[in-house]
Amino acid sequence: MPIDAAKALAAEPREGEISWDHKDVQLYHLGLGAGIPATDPDELRYTLESKLHVLPSFATVAGAGMAMMGGLAAPGIEVNLAAVLHGGQSIELHRPIPVKGQAHSTAKVAAVYDKGKAAVIVLRTEVADADGPLWTSDAQIFVRGEGGFGGDRGPSVSTEPPDRAPDRIEERTIREEQALLYRLSGDWNPLHADPEFAKTAGFDQPILHGLCSYGMTLKAVVDTVLGGDVSRVRAYRTRFAGIVFPGETLRIRMWEEPDRVRVTVSAADRDDAPVLADTVVEYA
Repeated sequence: MPIDAAKALAAEPREGEISWDHKDVQLYHLGLGAGIPATDPDELRYTLESKLHVLPSFATVAGAGMAMMGGLAAPGIEVNLAAVLHGGQSIELHRPIPVKGQAHSTAKVAAVYDKGKAAVIVLRTEVADADGPLWTSDAQIFVRGEGGFGGDRGPSVSTEPPDRAPDRIEERTIREEQALLYRLSGDWNPLHADPEFAKTAGFDQPILHGLCSYGMTLKAVVDTVLGGDVSRVRAYRTRFAGIVFPGETLRIRMWEEPDRVRVTVSAADRDDAPVLADTVVEYA
């Protein structure tokens, strides 16, 4: 049945408590490929509890909550999960994420856009602790076959890179077991682990989580442009443009501008097939 946008937008937010500690942060960082070389002081900031800082993309897994799936159970939204794609992700940081935290999470459908042959549902999660707001996260969910209900098409978020050579090109190899490790942070979709399940979805082998590529890309930007200072990140957004497989290499192109870095990410092993597009890191 078509999405009832008015009903979805009017629904009461889903609220709950989340918590995390250094083990969750370290596991997330390891799932992004941190810790190579293991004794590198720059990598120890991601892996050693006495030196630990938190990469802001940790917001997408904090509390091991899958807000995306919860949001798709909201009133007015009845969709076939086989038609659902994670189309984009953004986070806005209100202050640095602490290594250990307890916070209140509020999730709601913030927007529903009609793209004709598909719908885009924006699921917004706001997280705050006793000291105030921590982050706001938007997941853009693309639902094939659910458009045509007469709604607003929504804004264009296309962010083309500058018409010049990138300022930096970084390559990050995805370890063979990386998807198996990353899924321990909360995304248990068998598409990322089970070869037989992946084949039913049309892939020769399990694919890497889009949010893992998302985190790997932010780490590359922080470690190079921002000198390893995670506290400088103010916002980060992307559109998921394609897949990448464990064992392949991400090619991350960066264009530096005042207060932001524009980024494209491709699969170096497959003729630079797009992985992330319309990607921007805003920083202080």
